[in-house]
Amino acid sequence: MTGKRMTGKRTITVFGATGQQGGSLARSVLEDRGGDFAVRAVTRDPGSDRARELERLGAEVVAADLDDEASLGPALEGAYGAYLVTNFWEDMDAAHEKRQAAALARAAGHAGVQHAIWSTLEDTRHCIPVDDDRMPTLQGQYKVPHFDGKAEADQYFLDAGVPVTFLRTTFYWENLLGAFAPQKAEDGSLELVFPMGEKRLSGIAVDDIGKTAHALFKGGADYVAATISIAGEHLRLADMAAAMTASLGRPVRYRPLTPDAFRALGFPGADEAGNMFQFYADCEASFTGARDLDAVRRINPALQDFATWLAAHRDRF
Repeated sequence: MTGKRMTGKRTITVFGATGQQGGSLARSVLEDRGGDFAVRAVTRDPGSDRARELERLGAEVVAADLDDEASLGPALEGAYGAYLVTNFWEDMDAAHEKRQAAALARAAGHAGVQHAIWSTLEDTRHCIPVDDDRMPTLQGQYKVPHFDGKAEADQYFLDAGVPVTFLRTTFYWENLLGAFAPQKAEDGSLELVFPMGEKRLSGIAVDDIGKTAHALFKGGADYVAATISIAGEHLRLADMAAAMTASLGRPVRYRPLTPDAFRALGFPGADEAGNMFQFYADCEASFTGARDLDAVRRINPALQDFATWLAAHRDRF
């Protein structure tokens, strides 16, 4: 730790540093060798390949676990800033995610960090109330638990007196390489299977989440208490399929499903994902309206659109 302080750089503690969001922020800061910040990368397993790679790039790697609140304080000790993120998809339990967020809020408040960024999302019930039967209510009280739980947790950071920026993200285009990858049809073409109709999906490159968060840390107090909602582009699925056809050199088409049909696909989390996409579609105007692409680009001038992201990742499809 002393070596980091001797550099004169201010430390940002990055939770989820071996995951997608935290990893993208850690890389952005580490690549900015002349910048003001050093990275303290938090992971449950400092011996993992990803953790060792961050260490090789210049990060200080420390062990902590969101389910062990006593481990969080040492990870934040002396840090100027903190990037705070939870992973709903580990067990898909909003109550568990909220407990982790509450522990982060208490630890950040106690440590006296000067600027925290909490990775959060909208409360979908402002658009689709719990008693609205167009989609099922999940976990007893939520429409989209991984949105609504994070939104409820926002208050924890205010209650703990944390100088916080609320960073509202959106669908990662990297999901097209994983959980929501195109499906191979019988004729050999690829199909994007989503319950979005003709509505636009707000997407973003994971790297741009990190670059935007990095810029918010550089902006410091200007962004404390602000809610920053981000995306790289808002696109209809048919237009995404057309862009993929052009980039990949093979046919990709959009096969829309109804939200009920998507929820009935039966994969783990299908009801959660189906509700999420239905929220994106039914609440398109408010969700995309909150994500002014020009405003995001002013914070992060390197912001990628879908075609740019696709060109960099075509070999992974």
